[in-house]
Amino acid sequence: MMEEKCFTYFQESIDSYSLPARFTYPFYYEPHPLCLLAVKELQQHLQTQTEWTHEFGIEGHVEGINIGKMFGVLLVQNQRGEIGYLSAFSGKLAGSNHHAKFVPPVVDILLEESFFRKEEKVIMAINQQIDTIQKSETYLACRKRWEDENKLAVQEIESLREKVREAKAHRKMRRQQGEQELSPADFEALLGQLGRESVQGHFELKDLNRNWKLRLSARQEELEVFESQIKQLKEKRRSKSGALQQKIFDQYQFLNREGKSKSLHSIFENTTLKVPPSGAGECAAPKMLQYAFKHGMKPLALAEFWWGQSPNSEIRKHGYFYPCCKGKCEPILSHMLAGMEMDESPILSVSTTEKTIETIYEDEEMLVINKPADFLSVPGRSTADSVYARMMNRYPHATGPVMVHRLDRATSGLMLIAKTKDTHKALQDQFLTNGIKKRYVALLKGLVTGDEGTIDLPLRVDLDDRPRQLVCYEYGKPALTKWKVISRENNQTRIHFYPITGRTHQLRMHAAHADGLNHPIVGDELYGKKSDRLYLHAEAVEFIHPVLQQRMSFEVPAEF
Repeated sequence: MMEEKCFTYFQESIDSYSLPARFTYPFYYEPHPLCLLAVKELQQHLQTQTEWTHEFGIEGHVEGINIGKMFGVLLVQNQRGEIGYLSAFSGKLAGSNHHAKFVPPVVDILLEESFFRKEEKVIMAINQQIDTIQKSETYLACRKRWEDENKLAVQEIESLREKVREAKAHRKMRRQQGEQELSPADFEALLGQLGRESVQGHFELKDLNRNWKLRLSARQEELEVFESQIKQLKEKRRSKSGALQQKIFDQYQFLNREGKSKSLHSIFENTTLKVPPSGAGECAAPKMLQYAFKHGMKPLALAEFWWGQSPNSEIRKHGYFYPCCKGKCEPILSHMLAGMEMDESPILSVSTTEKTIETIYEDEEMLVINKPADFLSVPGRSTADSVYARMMNRYPHATGPVMVHRLDRATSGLMLIAKTKDTHKALQDQFLTNGIKKRYVALLKGLVTGDEGTIDLPLRVDLDDRPRQLVCYEYGKPALTKWKVISRENNQTRIHFYPITGRTHQLRMHAAHADGLNHPIVGDELYGKKSDRLYLHAEAVEFIHPVLQQRMSFEVPAEF
């Protein structure tokens, strides 16, 4: 059967394993034991296969050629009732979409006879035509003449303008002098002379502008012959590229359990993006689910892991499990998994009623509170319970925005709460001018090299996988963190963080990124590995009281 090409039987008996009761919630999960076994076998295959070569950068960094890759396994039951698994990789692997053991792409646009290759050749031919014109000697000579004369025109016109300005200043001086020294008749004659000189200067400048306009117009007409050709070719390229992109969107048809098919374009048309992002449909999860539905297999559980070196901009740790991305995969998987019984989202299913907010300090103007871990600062899309909600319930007549700053849901520790609008503004101003000093304590996985230092890595949100952050030197916001090691034991490092800026996930990114400390915070499910909690706590804060004008400091040690 065709399905046997990608359906993999387990190498050892799985009789002692229980099958999953429900399918994996793909955006936050603990891998099922059978998925762990499938991953172990797949990783062994990656280490021993000899059919293809891909430099993952596992042994060390080699600039420009190390490329880590996301892999996935899908536990399935085939039409004969047998349990096995499918494997996939995101994007291309070793320059190809096809490798033994892995499911094929939903649409293979790289095939030589594919519509994409044919249209690509047409677009490449248009690019070549544009390039030929832009590199031709006649075009370059014509453009140079136009640029040179434009430059000369600016110089001559500006030179004459300067002379006109100087003449005007000189006429003013002569007029003032004449008014004091000349007789009324002679002064009247002088004014007439000055007026004629002014008109003459005005017409000289006007004539020069008109002459250069005519001269440049002639040069522009010469250049326009070429520019018009280039513009038409670019418009043709744009039209063909748009049509090709639309055809690609329509070719990507995704199945679900009920056999209903939906195109990539129709999946994304009702999202905030409207248009599918680059690479949508090429991730491991939709490729495996498509293959399973196409060949009558029942999906049972899912897991994805990173293999190799992390990209420079984001944090991916070799061998770590990761959820499916939100931007590209969530709309697709919402369709593909429709009607399937799934695990509840651990985040949505967690009760917060037992969470308590400890008040450390309170007066008529403000509070200092200790936020528990795994509790939102402000309401989320599906969770109303939060610091904000409880503060508004406790202080319904508070006149200020209340929330002076935020902590991540997973982070515990000290927060400032304002009861009045003026207090809120005063504290906000201190944050903006670095007047408020904060200290965090964290437990990092592994032993950090060095005892103290500063991390400077600009950050921005990953548009394809919110709320994850990326290091981005082009569009990122400055993010600066000072750090100092407190102790090292049991292959963990206890550390103090002193954030100079306050970017989203700043401490988590600076801890985990290869250009930061390269050691994720224990329990960081986004940038490291999940644990019982995120071991990050805002333990100290120092500020000037907005009304008392006294410097105040508070400290609450971490419970870990």
